[in-house]
Amino acid sequence: MTPPHLTDLPIRALTVDDLRSCADLSEDRGWPREDHKWGLLLAAGTGYGIDAPDGQGLAAACVVTSYGHTHAGPELAAIGMVLVAERYARQGLGRRLMVYVCDDVLKGVPLTLHATPYGRPLYEELGFDTTGRAEMLRGTFRGQPADTEADSASVRPATGEDIPRIVRLDTEVFGTDRTHMIARLPAFADRLLVAEDDRGELVGYAAIWPNMETHVIGPLIARDTAGAQALVTALAAETDRPLRTDIDVRHEELLAWLKDRGLGSIAFNAVMTRGVPGLPGDWTRRWAPLTVAAG
Repeated sequence: MTPPHLTDLPIRALTVDDLRSCADLSEDRGWPREDHKWGLLLAAGTGYGIDAPDGQGLAAACVVTSYGHTHAGPELAAIGMVLVAERYARQGLGRRLMVYVCDDVLKGVPLTLHATPYGRPLYEELGFDTTGRAEMLRGTFRGQPADTEADSASVRPATGEDIPRIVRLDTEVFGTDRTHMIARLPAFADRLLVAEDDRGELVGYAAIWPNMETHVIGPLIARDTAGAQALVTALAAETDRPLRTDIDVRHEELLAWLKDRGLGSIAFNAVMTRGVPGLPGDWTRRWAPLTVAAG
């Protein structure tokens, strides 16, 4: 019997039971395994994958995280972790998976993703436009006592009572509801902080979560640069690991501040959208995503 062509292989939904196979696929392509992040994405979103015909794990995979659920479908969906095993690369599997997700599963839904220079040409062919840019930074943070003195907001650990307030602020800034993701932050993150003004109004929040040998700062939501700096400084004080974060390049002052304190530029990713001229919400208060894989 003639084996099926790779692009004719069935696509199936992934579950948390596929976490190890997803992490193996990441490792196969030279990415960190990122088991912790995969666990969040598969629980809060929906993974799609193609089983390898040789029986060795997954040949390809991606994850979709949907936001703003309505009777007509999600208001926005983020696509991330698009991976094809090295032994099946450049044979059309990535395109097959993306066409299925974008044109079948998410037909008519506004889409977003962060694209590497390698993946960008495919996404452009599929109708995505570059509408923003993010800079990935990594390094050991060198904080200074004066970093928080001029801040207009006070920073403290979040409590259970803060979660509804965080959700309200996040929905306003992000532009659509992502309660299902925010509700998982206390268990997912090592530290979740909130920033309040002198009237006790919530004006920002941020989390730090473990990813292999680093700690990732995200989400980072703040009213202004000073508030973002205060949240970063407080989070950095809680870890000895190198930090990693992805900052919207329009936040030039924060980027310069982070580089002055030990973080170096690693890469740039294009923020791309399809079916919407740009991301909703207020970019001036959105400094870093929880993870680029989830928008």
